[in-house]
Amino acid sequence: MAGGWSRDGAVQDQIDASVEEAVERARLGLATGMSAEACEECGKKIPEARRQAIPGVQLCISCQSELEEVESGAPGINRRGSKDSQLR
Repeated sequence: MAGGWSRDGAVQDQIDASVEEAVERARLGLATGMSAEACEECGKKIPEARRQAIPGVQLCISCQSELEEVESGAPGINRRGSKDSQLR
C-alpha cells in the first residue's frame, strides 16, 4: 500500500534498512581477536567453551551480565503501574 507520493513497498524498504543498520551496529560491537584466559574485571578464569564460542571475549559471564545490565539502563521497576492505579 502506497501512501502519498511513495511507491509500493517503500515502507517495507525503510523497515528493512532499519533492521540491516541495527544488525550492522550490533556486529560492530562484537569483540574480535584473541579471547582472554582470565576476566579483565574480576580475574576469574574464563571457561574454554566460552572462549571458543565468543571470539575476543574479555569478561566472564558474571561480569558480562553486570555490564549489560548497567548499559541497558533498565531500572528494573515498572514505572507504568498497574491498570488499577491508573484508573484512580
